[in-house]
Amino acid sequence: MADPLFDIASQPIFRKGRVHVKEMKFNMFWKKTNKQKLIDLWGKAKEHCFDFDRIGYYHRQRDKNSAFQVISEQIIKDIDFYRLFTFVDRTHSSIGQQFLYSKLLTMGKMFEFDEQETLCSLFHKDLNKRLKTQILLSQLNQDEAYYVSSLFLEEFIKQPKYFPFLVAMSLLGFASIISVFFFSSLWILLVGVFSLNMFLHYLNKKHTYMYSDSIPQLCILINCVKGLLALELPVFSSKETNRAVGSLDVLKNKLQIFNFEANRQIDAMVKGMFAEFMYVVFEYLKIQLLLEPLLVFSTLKQLEKKKEDIKKLYEFIGTIDCAMSISSLRYGLKKFCIPKISNEIKTFVCKDIYHPLVKDCIQNSITLDNKSILLTGSNMSGKTTFIRSIAINALFAQTINTCFAAGMCLPPMRIYSAIRISDDVFSGKSYYFEEVQTINTLIKESHANIKSLFLLDEIFKGTNTIERIAAGKAVLSHLCKNENIVFVSTHDIELTDLLKNEYELFHFTEDVRDNTVHFDYKLKEGKLKTRNAIRILEINGYPKDIIAEAKALSDKAIQINMGNTDR
Repeated sequence: MADPLFDIASQPIFRKGRVHVKEMKFNMFWKKTNKQKLIDLWGKAKEHCFDFDRIGYYHRQRDKNSAFQVISEQIIKDIDFYRLFTFVDRTHSSIGQQFLYSKLLTMGKMFEFDEQETLCSLFHKDLNKRLKTQILLSQLNQDEAYYVSSLFLEEFIKQPKYFPFLVAMSLLGFASIISVFFFSSLWILLVGVFSLNMFLHYLNKKHTYMYSDSIPQLCILINCVKGLLALELPVFSSKETNRAVGSLDVLKNKLQIFNFEANRQIDAMVKGMFAEFMYVVFEYLKIQLLLEPLLVFSTLKQLEKKKEDIKKLYEFIGTIDCAMSISSLRYGLKKFCIPKISNEIKTFVCKDIYHPLVKDCIQNSITLDNKSILLTGSNMSGKTTFIRSIAINALFAQTINTCFAAGMCLPPMRIYSAIRISDDVFSGKSYYFEEVQTINTLIKESHANIKSLFLLDEIFKGTNTIERIAAGKAVLSHLCKNENIVFVSTHDIELTDLLKNEYELFHFTEDVRDNTVHFDYKLKEGKLKTRNAIRILEINGYPKDIIAEAKALSDKAIQINMGNTDR
């Protein structure tokens, strides 16, 4: 007995219209995949290239004015967002991929995830419905589907001023065909009209090509949404989506003008020479009657009024595919949690938090109550990775309700960072100037009446020691006001004494033994007391005179510092 999951006739989207074309497209897809493959890939990251220019198009163009926060380019760079996205993305459609990308970079105001969690639970428990959904979504996995969002994000081209002339030439073309049957001598008129209309036809061909990617994918989108609606998934917008489908479905025949070449190629494979002959006849009629430009402008005019309906279908697909991706991501993780986010929460708690891109990452826990954190430790000890882990988990908690930890509890927080800063050779800006501007942005954001999370690595390392410590202390004291939380790493031990009343002190350390440096990457409370920098130089074969002088200068500096502290 045939499995209804893979029985074409059982799929509502294949029942109407040109069945043989849709069935063939489905079969061509089905030969490339199967149920077991979908099951085997569940929980695993994709293994193909990512075109972030096209993936990011929807996010760049969409209206984000109502967002709680749109993640900045600085944070994208600081947390290696593009690498993170390739790990997190388990979507099955290009639309879902765009939607997930924007979701991860845009925190909403309400932090409501009920719909997402309902879908995630369904996909986790109901294998049959999950597989049906995956197959339907995969119809939109072509590169051309990235352009569907342009249909509601951009203005359509307007009818040219000479459009009435096109209408007149179309009528003349029809009249010349009819007249030849009665007056054979008028074939000259037929040829003349055909020549002029051919010029007008190809002059306007560019308008068809402009939408030759997006509008054919819109037709697939409509069919895909119909199939998903038939599955009765628990999507809150189903009623509105049903209405939008009905509104757009009446245009499907007109939309086929943009997909004629693709359908012609499939027909040719099915029917051979007869299909080619019919194509030639139809192409002649299109030119003689100027059908293509007239239909194109007529269709675009109608689509202009249905942008909200297109957007509704796009978001419907995006919502389902994102939930599918998140469910798959969670399944593939050894450890994850659903965070607690509430305005009533005053503490910032992370239990067994880790960085998802670091293999066998050491997990750390921390609890903050109206305090910030000052981290010390040598290079490679784990400071920056820990700070990035905090940033990633705070972001993912508020965008996809998923954390790489055993538990996480936090209030709604905007996130700002200054971790990876570089000089700008082309604009002539030095490293220090770039750092000053970046941190100044953080200072301005700290004045907002919204709790913020600030993450900094080695503040003001682009300047001299005395001014770095002085400016660093002043800035860090300023940032942690207004209930803001700051995570900052530093090599300047002096800051631990200057900020001990405002910051909790934590450190990472290493153990030098048997001429080898060992890191445990475990977060430890208190001030760093060991100094191994010169010892590490020694075990790496630096000349003895350099080591001796460095030790002497270091001991002298420590004695002077202790004397200043006593006074």
